[in-house]
Amino acid sequence: MNTIIESLQQFLQYTGFANMTWQHIVMILIGIGFITVAIKKEWEPLLLVPIGFGMIIGNIPLFPGLSVGIYEEGSVMNIMYQGVQKGWYPPLIFLGIGAMTDFSALISQPRLMLIGAAAQTGIFGAYMIALAMGFAPNEAGAIGIIGGADGPTAIFLSSKLAPDLMGAIAVSAYSYMALVPVIQRPIMLALTTKKERLIRMAPPRQVKQKEKIIFPIVGLILTAFIVPSGLPLLGMLFFGNLLKESGVTRRLAETARGPLIDVVTILIGVTVGCSTQADKFLTSASIKIFALGLLSFVIATACGVLFVKFINLFLKDGKKINPLIGNAGVSAVPDSARVSEIVGREFDKDNHLLMHAMGPNVAGVIGSAVAAGILLSFLG
Repeated sequence: MNTIIESLQQFLQYTGFANMTWQHIVMILIGIGFITVAIKKEWEPLLLVPIGFGMIIGNIPLFPGLSVGIYEEGSVMNIMYQGVQKGWYPPLIFLGIGAMTDFSALISQPRLMLIGAAAQTGIFGAYMIALAMGFAPNEAGAIGIIGGADGPTAIFLSSKLAPDLMGAIAVSAYSYMALVPVIQRPIMLALTTKKERLIRMAPPRQVKQKEKIIFPIVGLILTAFIVPSGLPLLGMLFFGNLLKESGVTRRLAETARGPLIDVVTILIGVTVGCSTQADKFLTSASIKIFALGLLSFVIATACGVLFVKFINLFLKDGKKINPLIGNAGVSAVPDSARVSEIVGREFDKDNHLLMHAMGPNVAGVIGSAVAAGILLSFLG
């Protein structure tokens, strides 16, 4: 009888109920919240559902020493998490992004690249504010990249500069990507006049196939020579685009933008979610990271809009740019470009801005990778 009781007591020690804390419950509820928002609101469900479920997995209370948790060396989850820790997953995501991205809007209107560059101001603005708040330079750089609204880039940079903060940085970046329509619209309306919102832009010129093939080759050489440390992201982005545009590697392009990116998205989402264990995530540093991430995103959006207003001072009527596409300078493709289209049509239902907004939007993808390379070059 005593043996049975002892066995039962030992069994109970291994259950989640015996090892549960209120922090575990909080994180599980947050994970359920992510899943609920993703399904009900359809805000980035491909990202928030895996991350939310990963949060639940990562916060199941475990008895120490079971070699099951994500931070326990040799466990299955730890092995899967190596793709995040070592920076393997983000370049594969960029390969898929390149294979599904059409750079025609940017090629036809090169001046729109400047908007994507201006939006990266949010990254360096948040970096300086994080320094002022007491974060170490490498941590500040990793936090600032959230303003690029690019989850894979945030994971890649934080894995190199601030691995201890990677969970909070990654969740913050993906959360704000999902909240693009909520955050950007009021900023766009606050910084523009009704007259500016009604500006109509001339249709972009037709881009030749030869231009589309040359662009990823020239783009890689120019950006990688300037920022070699950004090569893992930039190289895979432009390689994926060449697979798409060459016309002779259709199977490879379809694999990169289909099954491959889907598998990596699942792995990166679940493992990032798992990394938010209560004892590592529920800290004052995480709260500061979320606040700085939001500030970085706001600065990036505002700088994109204000930059368009500034260059319009030097452009003649008929050549002016609608400042509502300034928000698209962040690299949340294509969500921020859709926001430009939706807000523009609120004031003129026949004014379609999507084709123009895609220019700074894809420029933002390149810009965030370049910004990550710059930060890595002097902080890594």
